[in-house]
Amino acid sequence: MSRLSVPAPGNEAVLDIRNISVTYNTEMGSLDTVRYVSLNIAAGEIYGLVGESGSGKTTLARAIVRHLPANGRISSGSVLLSGEDLSKRSGSEMRRIWGARITMVHQDPVAAVNPSIPVGAQIAEVARAHLNLSKAEAKAMAIEMLHKVRMPDPGLVAGRYAHQLSGGMLQRVMIAAALVTNPELIIMDEPTTALDVTTEAVILDLIHELLAEYRTAILYITHNLGVVARICRRVGVLYAGEMMEEGSIGQVFKNSLHPYTRGLLGCVPRVDAGKKQTSLSSIPGYIPRPDQLPPGCIFEPRCGMAEEECRRSRPPRVEAQPGHLTACRRFKAPAGEAGQG
Repeated sequence: MSRLSVPAPGNEAVLDIRNISVTYNTEMGSLDTVRYVSLNIAAGEIYGLVGESGSGKTTLARAIVRHLPANGRISSGSVLLSGEDLSKRSGSEMRRIWGARITMVHQDPVAAVNPSIPVGAQIAEVARAHLNLSKAEAKAMAIEMLHKVRMPDPGLVAGRYAHQLSGGMLQRVMIAAALVTNPELIIMDEPTTALDVTTEAVILDLIHELLAEYRTAILYITHNLGVVARICRRVGVLYAGEMMEEGSIGQVFKNSLHPYTRGLLGCVPRVDAGKKQTSLSSIPGYIPRPDQLPPGCIFEPRCGMAEEECRRSRPPRVEAQPGHLTACRRFKAPAGEAGQG
């Protein structure tokens, strides 16, 4: 299958995923949970990766840093970090890259923070491990990072334990730890899901502000389309391990070309809909298991637009207009563009 992805804006991509597939060895045989996914992210860009639970978002994130379970492996494709092929790096080399050049902010900060060590010491530990700092220098940097994430009284908070902090404060700690090495890439996996709406808004604003200073690339994994619309420049829509649509926020949200994307957007309540929106739509059916994929388009069993050709063979991934890709034969391009794919 040929590679096709939207070019990252600006200079060379920091993260460049090329036709990656992830395979698990199971009692049922080899199962591909991610298939031929390509995407790239530039410095200073937040790229949103969306899809239902079970779409393969977290598996893709684990594949980037080669942190798959023992029975999982990258079976095809490559992952490049600033042009360097990570598949050629040894395990020890990847451990040095992970935490220094690539960092992660997890969904549940309570589970991610060590409860027996003060939060400042945990940030300092990351700094010492990757930046060759003295204990005093690392402690000072930890407090500085807590200040950068707008933590009130960072010197005092640095000495506190996880149970003494709120969820929003813990997520600030995680962001500080992720930024302390000034990484090239941060993977954020549902980082605001466990937060209330008000705290989520504050954290999203913080991420945007810090991005302007650090110019890191961010892969933002979520099922929340509202969050993606708020902070991301481009978005990829993943379904059952395959990319269904990719483009700018305006292209994908205002002129979505794939029935799955339209289905996801239809599940989101609209503030401007007024009385016209009497109920939310839903996508019928379920994501297929990796061992029960249909022979044609993987979304065909749930698609109201499917034709016989959709049932027989997989659709190619095509560029419907500059920077806007879809994996659907029946897409309708915006006015002025080609009609059928």
